[in-house]
Amino acid sequence: MTATIPEIAIDERPETRRERALRLLVTHPTMIGGAVVISLAVAMALAAPLLFTVDPLAINPVARLRPPSSRHWFGTDMYGRDIWSRVIYGARVSLIVGFSVALISISVGLAVGLVSGYLRRVDAILMRLMDGLMAIPAILLAIALMALTRPNVRNVIFAITVAEIPRVVRLVRSLVLSLREEIYVQAAIAAGGRLSVILFRHILPNIAAPLLVQGTYVFAAAILIEAALSFLGAGTPPDVPSWGNMIAEGRNFFLVAGWLVLVPGLFLSVTVLAVNLIGDGLRDALDPRFAKRL
Repeated sequence: MTATIPEIAIDERPETRRERALRLLVTHPTMIGGAVVISLAVAMALAAPLLFTVDPLAINPVARLRPPSSRHWFGTDMYGRDIWSRVIYGARVSLIVGFSVALISISVGLAVGLVSGYLRRVDAILMRLMDGLMAIPAILLAIALMALTRPNVRNVIFAITVAEIPRVVRLVRSLVLSLREEIYVQAAIAAGGRLSVILFRHILPNIAAPLLVQGTYVFAAAILIEAALSFLGAGTPPDVPSWGNMIAEGRNFFLVAGWLVLVPGLFLSVTVLAVNLIGDGLRDALDPRFAKRL
């Protein structure tokens, strides 16, 4: 007698979008939570005039230092300005600075890193320049650059971007140095492939994932540096509502009106935490070694 082996049914049905989203939610809940928080922050910043806000610069000395109430949800500051309105409009500054710095620094750092990692002749010159910039702490370099320019959002973005580019360059360069020794890259070189084809077809797709993760960390760092610059008086002008300016103005009244510091500080902390959660989730989702452990 011959034993029969039961056939195992294999479900070859393709995964639907709903199933893919559910699997992503179960596997990386922190990334989904961070994405939800950032989406709410962006929606809040865009719809600021519709969220029961008033002019964030309107001064009302009669209503100064009022505690949170039904009329002023987060209270008022030392000039009688509505904290709720200033926090909502301040989100625009932080998100614009974070997104702009991340986009520009990743773009410039990618270009410089590709050239530096693949062309040995210019590598020494470019990396010594990057090392010189990295020798200065990012916040000090940003303060020095802001001291040479006028305080506005555009110059803040420029100052922070200059401080963040070297970190992106070093990451891209290290990835390119490891990838250029791979067999498929060597085969493309032996086949007479052009430099642009090798960089953009064979190397760039393999560094996109770590570069995307690095972009989230640059985003979070830019928000923190902008707040620090505004707190020190070297960032956005005092008449521009930003979380750093609000914390700086409210620190002298913390004992009598703690909400002046706690409210913008809470929004700043939650936003930076959400961005970092997205970065950690993307790293875990895009790292094949981590995926195998799961």
